[in-house]
Amino acid sequence: MAEQPAGAYGGVPAVQRKLTIPEIVGMKAERKRITTMTAYDVAFARIVDAAGIDMILVGDSLGMVLLGHATTVPVTMDDMVRHAAAVSRGAKRAVLVGDMPFGSYQAGREEALRNAARFLKEAGMDAVKLEGGHEVVDTVRALVENGIAVMGHVGLTPQRVAQFGGFKVQARSAEAARRLIDDCVALQEAGCFSIVIESVPAAVAALATERLRIPAIGIGAGADCDGQVLVLHDVLGLFGEFKPKFAKRYADLGSAALEALQRFDREVRDGTFPGAEHSFAIKDAELAALRRALDEPVRPKKVS
Repeated sequence: MAEQPAGAYGGVPAVQRKLTIPEIVGMKAERKRITTMTAYDVAFARIVDAAGIDMILVGDSLGMVLLGHATTVPVTMDDMVRHAAAVSRGAKRAVLVGDMPFGSYQAGREEALRNAARFLKEAGMDAVKLEGGHEVVDTVRALVENGIAVMGHVGLTPQRVAQFGGFKVQARSAEAARRLIDDCVALQEAGCFSIVIESVPAAVAALATERLRIPAIGIGAGADCDGQVLVLHDVLGLFGEFKPKFAKRYADLGSAALEALQRFDREVRDGTFPGAEHSFAIKDAELAALRRALDEPVRPKKVS
């Protein structure tokens, strides 16, 4: 990879050249670990991009961390396209993947094509992500045949959380693990360029990764996957309601934000904010003229 030039965002180095999907696929053969992070707006997209993350997933997890839903199911295509477009305006290096929300691809090939195309045409995404195994293989093949790159997603698929009875680890039996591995291979043969494997035993994910020519991106799937993805708000400590076991908190911005807002509240109330350094001045002569004008009696307008 090229040497990173100095970036303009907070002094963090940034790579200006856009990564490509073939480069992501090639990282598996080169045994280079692939980093993936979610983002949902332009500000965080710039930061994630400047950090050197390889792929940004605009996940339907925004339904939970941004919109306050209990699951990802209520998220709409309009929600996803709006946030994906914001991310594409902020990130210039990473491969961008838009998450197909529940109901946007299950009804058939034509609807899946129409919705996936919105991610590319309206939102500037490089690829889309679909949840499911054998049941979505035909849809994946149709998208790929029409020029749309697809990331698969197996294991704990959050759009089916009600079917699973909650956010539970999957593929714990030999039979279920074999189905998961078969799903991975089927998605690969249908044309997926990578597959997210979520919340499965590490040994099962390792076996799946060994059998794939394309990258396996783990989340709660152990260290033997070709790369890892996490939800940005979990990483930064911005979402306290739900703390998955597999998520590592690298910062506690939630507490820092709370402290900052409490200081603002206190300083406004005690009159220390805003200070002179936060205010704008007017020339003394202009101020004097204004005061004289305000002291003059208001003259009635002439009626013509």
